[in-house]
Amino acid sequence: MASDISPATAAARTPLNICVFCSAADLDGVYTDAAREFAGLIGKRGHSLVWGGSDSGLMKVVADGVQEAGGRLVGISVEFLRNVARPNADEMIVTADLAERKAVMLARADAIVVMVGGTGTLDEATEILELRKHGMHTKPIVILNTAGFYDGLQQQMRRMEAEGFLPLALDELVTFADDGLQVLELLGA
Repeated sequence: MASDISPATAAARTPLNICVFCSAADLDGVYTDAAREFAGLIGKRGHSLVWGGSDSGLMKVVADGVQEAGGRLVGISVEFLRNVARPNADEMIVTADLAERKAVMLARADAIVVMVGGTGTLDEATEILELRKHGMHTKPIVILNTAGFYDGLQQQMRRMEAEGFLPLALDELVTFADDGLQVLELLGA
């Protein structure tokens, strides 16, 4: 269980815009419980959530948790998903397509966290990693490896590093965390 921090400690931290990539699907409790806990930490610590704007599935769980804990919501939706965008976000931007959505999410973020998800989440994560690899941004990227969901990806990325496919050390590109508290510790948040 994540510990709470004092209001003085929270006030001393610089608020971050934390971009979260995750699924819009309804998922098992192992994932939703971890997401809810992480979201609560984001909100309690005064950070803003930058996310895909959906009001369904894990995206909704994260947005609910951040909002309930007093955090700010910045949704970046896309035109063809406008009908599932969260109606009570603090800010909602609707982009023309997925490429623009990813670009706006990156521009609005101070840090990126990849949570469990399907091909859309994987697409977002790999593009952000590729841009970082090429020096197009220096924002920290953390993969929240809830219940070992990304163990295979971590193993594959270690192999890519070992066999020379990555031009920089894996820990300079991305870090993996087991829970939300560790994510925020890695981000200094």
